[in-house]
Amino acid sequence: MGLGTSRFWFPDGLVAALVSRGFHVVAYDQRDAGESSRLPDRRVGPPLAALLRREAPAYSAEDLTDDGVAVLDALGWDDAHLFGHSMGGLIAQRLAIRHPRRVRSLTTSSAVPSDTKGLSVLRYLRLKSVVRFAALHYPETPEGNLALATRVARLLAAPGQRLDEDDVREFVDKEAAHGVTSFRDAKAQSRQVGAKWHGGALAGITAPTLVLHGEGDPFLRVRAAYDIAAAVPGARLRTMPGVGHFLARASWPAYADEIRALADRADTRPSVAGWAT
Repeated sequence: MGLGTSRFWFPDGLVAALVSRGFHVVAYDQRDAGESSRLPDRRVGPPLAALLRREAPAYSAEDLTDDGVAVLDALGWDDAHLFGHSMGGLIAQRLAIRHPRRVRSLTTSSAVPSDTKGLSVLRYLRLKSVVRFAALHYPETPEGNLALATRVARLLAAPGQRLDEDDVREFVDKEAAHGVTSFRDAKAQSRQVGAKWHGGALAGITAPTLVLHGEGDPFLRVRAAYDIAAAVPGARLRTMPGVGHFLARASWPAYADEIRALADRADTRPSVAGWAT
């Protein structure tokens, strides 16, 4: 899933839609999120500052990418159809570049291009939304966590899309049951977003690729999807009307259908799906 969020932020309904289309779905927590390992608590600065620093505050983007391959190894899977959303989409792109033999197909959703570095990332971000996120402050209580998650979802929703507590209660309850509140950890977010990529370019991706992006995304400009699709040989672009950065219920069938169609084109063998989170 995205920056600082755990695997629990993948909606059960979207997972069910993929399972019903013949996939075996696996999600994992990237380092510094959810139940995964955390680095020592040291001063790293806010996420935007970490993004613009020349040196990574903790680990590299290659490390985050190799974590995904470690999950495949633990499962005993030689390869998988990858789907990543937001920062997960960025990691999925890089996995397809760095480990091409492990990727049957690649679906990157609402993500910036992997080739983007430093200040150039800013041309894809809607800075008003970044400022609004930075201003969020809620008490660290069960009620505060639910209120914060609801506000985050609303900030990520498409214009006119109405979201309430019921749309995020699933994620908050799952995190609470496992003793995590990943989306609150700004230091972990800084370490993740500050990880620097030294690998190859998008033009080196050989896996069949689908680029998805919500046309109503209030956080990340649709231009990011166009640039990814233009850079990856043979990539297909699909922009989704009425869809924001938050994967709301109405978008699940279309996402599942698109991922299934890509997998069918990529490989006629029984398929498995890996979530890049």
